[in-house]
Amino acid sequence: MFNKLKQFRDLRSQGKKLQNTLSEEKTTVSSNGVSLTMDGNLRIIDLNIQTDLLNPDKKEKLQNAVKDAHSDAFKKMQRVMAMKVREMGGLPQMPGLTS
Repeated sequence: MFNKLKQFRDLRSQGKKLQNTLSEEKTTVSSNGVSLTMDGNLRIIDLNIQTDLLNPDKKEKLQNAVKDAHSDAFKKMQRVMAMKVREMGGLPQMPGLTS
């Protein structure tokens, strides 16, 4: 029983370490006049929009550019996250769930 508690504590510690490592990561992408920066916690920390896109006639173009930039940043950060997990030795097995 104490061994399982230690495994859970170790798992929690590794999770916090990974979260701290990822929080330091940032990625910036640009798409059709929109520049977006996302951190490793998948939060948008910066968003820049070219002035000409703020025209009401370009509303749809702006919406698409923001969606595209967010999608690109999200995918890029997922790759960074996967790489960091591999560098840390992969995800640990959950106690009691291994065969």
